[in-house]
Amino acid sequence: MRFCLKMDIGSREYEGNTIDIQGERKMFRSFAEIEKYIIEGDFKKKVVLAGSNAPDSLNSVVMAKRKNLIRAVLVGDAAKTKQLLREMGEHEDHYDIYDEPDERNAAHVACAMIHDGKADIPMKGKVATADFMRAILDKQYGFIPERGLLCQATVLEFTKENRLLVISDCAVNIEPDYAAKKKILEGAVNLGHQLGMKCPKVAVIAPVEVVNPAMQSTVDAAMLSKAGQRGQIAGCVIDGPLALDNAIDIEAAAGKNVTGEVAGNADVLIMPDLCTGNVFTKSLHYFAHLKQSGTITGASIPVVMTSRTDTPEDKYYSILVSVLQSL
Repeated sequence: MRFCLKMDIGSREYEGNTIDIQGERKMFRSFAEIEKYIIEGDFKKKVVLAGSNAPDSLNSVVMAKRKNLIRAVLVGDAAKTKQLLREMGEHEDHYDIYDEPDERNAAHVACAMIHDGKADIPMKGKVATADFMRAILDKQYGFIPERGLLCQATVLEFTKENRLLVISDCAVNIEPDYAAKKKILEGAVNLGHQLGMKCPKVAVIAPVEVVNPAMQSTVDAAMLSKAGQRGQIAGCVIDGPLALDNAIDIEAAAGKNVTGEVAGNADVLIMPDLCTGNVFTKSLHYFAHLKQSGTITGASIPVVMTSRTDTPEDKYYSILVSVLQSL
C-alpha cells in the first residue's frame, strides 16, 4: 500500500510561474542547480554569521556574497573579521559588522536579529555547537514550535546517480526513540520537498532488514514504516528496517530479495542514532570526498550549522540549501 499525502508548505513565484513546493518544483540534482535557481530567481536573503572571525565560515559567506546570493551580517571579533576580509580581497564597508568577541553573546546577537526581522538566516561560525544550539533553542526567540524537535540533516550530492540524498539525524539527537524519529523523519521529508522531491522515498536504516526485538532500531523502523502505510506520516513512502546497502543499491537489494518502492532507490536515509549518522557522513566526506551540506530541520527558520572540519565549499553549499529552505 502506498501513501504520498502532500504537505502544506507553501509556494513561490519564480520567473512568472508559481512553483508549488508541495510537489511541482523541479527536482534539484546538484548544488549547482540550486545555485542557478536562486540566482535566476533573485531570492537573495540576509545571512548573519555568528562568530565571524572563523576563516572557513567567513570564506563561504564571502563566496555567496560575491555571487550575489546573499546579503551578509558579521557578528564576532570585529578587528579579526576585518583583517580576514582584507586577506580575502574584500572591502569591509560592503558588510554589516558588529563587534562581539564573546562567542556565546555572538550567537544570541545573531538570533535576536533574526527575531527582530533584521536578518533571515543564522549561521554558525566560531561558536561552540552547544552555545549556538542553546541560542537557537532559547524560547525568547520562538524558533522552535511547541512540541517541536530540532534536528540536523545532511544533504549529500550522490554523484554516482546524479541526485541528492537527505540523511538525518547526524548531529543533534543522540539516541532518539520512536516519537523523536518520527519528527526527524517528518523534518527530513519536508526538506526533501523543498529540494523538489515530489514524494520522497524514505529508508529507515538499521543493521539488518528484518525485525529483531533485540535491536530497537529495527523495531522503530518497522513502526515508522507501518505509520507511513496508514497515512499517519504524510508526503512520502517509507520502508524499514533497511540495511544501508539495500536502501541505496538496487543490486544489493535484489541480492537479498528485498523488494518495494524504496529498496535501492531511497531519497532520504533516517539514521538509527547520532553515532551512526555522524560516522557515516564524516566517512562520505573524508573517504569518498562527496559534496555535502549541513542544515537544521524542525525550526521555524532555516539554520546554517556546519562542522568545524567542513570545507569552505561545503559551508557554501549549506548556505545554498538554507536559502532554498527560506523560500
